[in-house]
Amino acid sequence: MKKNLIFLLSILLISLNSFAQDQDKKVLTDLVNENPNQASFNFEKDEFDFGKITQGESSTYEFKFTNEGSEPLVIAKAEGSCGCTVPIYPKEPIMKGQTAIIKVTFNSTGKSGVQDKTVTITSNAKQNPMVLHMKGIVEKASEPASTPGSTTK
Repeated sequence: MKKNLIFLLSILLISLNSFAQDQDKKVLTDLVNENPNQASFNFEKDEFDFGKITQGESSTYEFKFTNEGSEPLVIAKAEGSCGCTVPIYPKEPIMKGQTAIIKVTFNSTGKSGVQDKTVTITSNAKQNPMVLHMKGIVEKASEPASTPGSTTK
């Protein structure tokens, strides 16, 4: 009986501790998101459809955005979902009302079919993290037609 009581008290304490930690995280998140001056992304487009490309080709798009917050927007990092998606982003702070570009290149070498590659941006903006998408279809390169009687070396 004593073991059951200790077990129940332990479960109760663990549950209360977990609830308290969740509440602390919520309060912290609310404080960060309630800053009316916080930097804020406004992208013209956060998704680019490159259509159909042939395997081995690259597609590049410049994602244009404006900082609509009062505080400078600082991008800590921008990471592609794989090595085939490479972002180039501004390293200097983007001031209030200033426009900047994140240039993303997708290399389709070794890829085929429907693609949806992402770039995750970590910054001090309200939209943190911010995710950009490059979508499209990669078609396999056609094999060169062989002529009858020819051989390849």
